[in-house]
Amino acid sequence: MTEARQFIPLNIAVLTVSDTRTEADDVSGQTLVTGLTDAGHRLIDKKIVADDIYQIRAIVSQWIADGKVNAIITTGGTGVTGRDGTPEAVTPLLDKVLDGFGEVFRMISYHDIKSSTMQSRAVAGVANATYVFCVPGSSGACRTAWESLIKDQLDFRTRPCNLVQLMPRLLEK
Repeated sequence: MTEARQFIPLNIAVLTVSDTRTEADDVSGQTLVTGLTDAGHRLIDKKIVADDIYQIRAIVSQWIADGKVNAIITTGGTGVTGRDGTPEAVTPLLDKVLDGFGEVFRMISYHDIKSSTMQSRAVAGVANATYVFCVPGSSGACRTAWESLIKDQLDFRTRPCNLVQLMPRLLEK
């Protein structure tokens, strides 16, 4: 018989990357906030930033350095246009990249948006014991990423394994 595990609430920060969104119309950011709070996690911070590599990197770096932040989810800036720079901003900050996140996200998205999923540059990784997930800016993509991937991996009860159970070992050398 498998031992029951208790839910461990995490502190999660949400960053919306957009040149046009405000708190009043940030549907994607709110989709993530609702998902994480409904799951029992705590929203530790939420910001909106222009699609600028250095502004994105500054905020994500601040959260990575804050020992109270367990996970960061960004939405937006993962496409292929000239202003899309979230992967370029975040990837250099990562200690380890979780290649499977982007691969599985695109596989799941294919069922809804077919070959358009190849335009997504969703990425994830870990930096200074903080999990970082970068997902596309549509509310549908945010819902897919949260419901199909992130929610279960940030739940200690998920079997056979999850990212939470690895947290005590993330800073090992």
